[in-house]
Amino acid sequence: MELRHLRYFKVLAETLNFTKAAQLLHIAQPPLSRQIIQLEEQLGTQLVLRDRPLRLTEAGHYFHKQVCVLLEQLEGISDNTRRIGQGQRRWLGIGFAPSTLYGALPDLIRSLRGDSELELGLREMTTLEQIEALKSGRIDIAFGRLQVEDSAIVQRVLSQDRLVAALPSGHPLAGQPLRLEQLGSEPFVLYPAQPRPSYADHVLGLFAAQGISLKVSQWANEMQTAIGLVAAGLGVTLVPASVQQQHRTDVDYAELLDDSAVSPIVISVRSGDVSPLVQRCITWLAQSAQ
Repeated sequence: MELRHLRYFKVLAETLNFTKAAQLLHIAQPPLSRQIIQLEEQLGTQLVLRDRPLRLTEAGHYFHKQVCVLLEQLEGISDNTRRIGQGQRRWLGIGFAPSTLYGALPDLIRSLRGDSELELGLREMTTLEQIEALKSGRIDIAFGRLQVEDSAIVQRVLSQDRLVAALPSGHPLAGQPLRLEQLGSEPFVLYPAQPRPSYADHVLGLFAAQGISLKVSQWANEMQTAIGLVAAGLGVTLVPASVQQQHRTDVDYAELLDDSAVSPIVISVRSGDVSPLVQRCITWLAQSAQ
């Protein structure tokens, strides 16, 4: 499937007339018809009912909506690339784990968005995905929860988040400070399930340090999913204390007394990257921490 197939189909879907579409595309009608047939063959489904008047199939309506979104995104990417290449705009890619959005990151994003000449690319990803994205150049700075050994990456701990226990509303242990050992016999909801190692291994390590092997009742891919499963009574989990800002009525949070019950927010950048935008972020974060 080529880009011209998508553009040709978009015009045909909007005119519902091969002759008019061909005129708008500045091609002859037979080649346009062949291109649409090729597209249908590649998709393995009919997009256009060649009746009078011409009509789209249900699959055709769906494909048209998706093509419009895709072409609009491509146009935006092309426009921003052109501006960046001409020095009119700059681009900064930021990768982040969802739980880091409760710290300084939202304020940093707001600050950067105030720069009309800066194009931000925000990508939600795990720490391991962030490392690969940094090395491939798809992002420039990342906010995660895991420290890794990689000579191509420089990391530093921005802060240490206290962890709290998330329990189903009305749980017998809710409403009181707890120690990790008191949670050792509870069924646990852990996240993320993949890829590993991850924050889940950090939690497992906290309990393993006390000789406790957790009973995992359910794995989740996202923190919000894990909290929802806790609310449904599938078990308990550990989350950063800042998550309590959500004020859910179906989940209770309990303070943890163990000094080890923390999770770092880790900033990752490419080794040797001294680009002004990356340094601007690091400086802003250092100042905000004072």
